[in-house]
Amino acid sequence: MQIKAEAKYIKQGPRKVRLVADLVRPMSLAEALTTLKHLRRRAAAPVLKVLKQAVANAVNNYKLSKDSLTIQLIEVNGGPIYKRFQPVSRGRAHSIFKRTSHIKIILESRPPADKHGSKS
Repeated sequence: MQIKAEAKYIKQGPRKVRLVADLVRPMSLAEALTTLKHLRRRAAAPVLKVLKQAVANAVNNYKLSKDSLTIQLIEVNGGPIYKRFQPVSRGRAHSIFKRTSHIKIILESRPPADKHGSKS
């Protein structure tokens, strides 16, 4: 079963958010939550928020155990770009692009492991 969570229009460039997403993508869920909590990057906060949201969706909506969840996909896409101008000397202006991001996380629930090791 796939559990989805998404945050849109995050006021942070997608390149910066992808650095954090690439860091936690191969980790287990508990390890990713701990890493994001202690990571000293501004982009870690929205990624952590979406990951917690996906876990809450699984636990509350689908009655799944937190231990049975794994990260299947973390996707960071670019959102709309706000275009602004910075006035400079001689009556000119430089362009400023304020980029936004969309973060999408999909968790997957794996079936519980058989403790007795029975072969059917």
